[in-house]
Amino acid sequence: MIEHVYRRAQAARRVTDVLVATDDPRIAEAVDAFGGTAVMTRADHPSGTDRLAEVAAHLTCDLVVNIQGDEPMLDPAAVDAAIAPCLDDATVMMSTLRTPLAPADASNPNVVKVVVAQNGDALYFTRAPVPYVRPGQPPAQAWRHLGLYVYRRQTLLHLAQLPPTALEQAEGLEQLRALEHGIRLRTVETLTSSPSVDTPDDLARVRQLMDHLPLPLSVSHHA
Repeated sequence: MIEHVYRRAQAARRVTDVLVATDDPRIAEAVDAFGGTAVMTRADHPSGTDRLAEVAAHLTCDLVVNIQGDEPMLDPAAVDAAIAPCLDDATVMMSTLRTPLAPADASNPNVVKVVVAQNGDALYFTRAPVPYVRPGQPPAQAWRHLGLYVYRRQTLLHLAQLPPTALEQAEGLEQLRALEHGIRLRTVETLTSSPSVDTPDDLARVRQLMDHLPLPLSVSHHA
């Protein structure tokens, strides 16, 4: 699975290099086996953001893209779309993806929902079904959050220094730390909904979908 994620990240046109941050030697060995690059980190990080920041502290790039290792069907074009706001607007500190929420997923706590402002900035992330529509009122668009983040490197390093917040801990969603500390998070709509692997049932479903799905060809990009 990790190789599928790695190759798909490589295929994004706006990504110049791909690293796998891990504290597990088994993952590092698997990455080395297919020719990827793994970076070992400390094992005591409370979140993926903190692990990513440890690696980013030693990089010189302006933007850092955080792609979860449980997204084997990641669309490279969606990665490029998430990066675009940070390239186009110097005031955007972070960006991520959203896609229309399927009604069947509204009550699923493993599917994270996002409420957005008119300009696309995230207002809130939650595992609860939102928005609530009163009887007789027209339905409001519901959005599913796709857990891919683009950070300005300095924003990422700053975010990792901030203490966990009450909402972050209550929902188990680390992106709420950014919102609670006033960091703008722009969301980009995409029609691509890459199924993540959060449960054994997810794994079985994704395996079926991937049976005839080839690995993307490696692509070299230059800044």
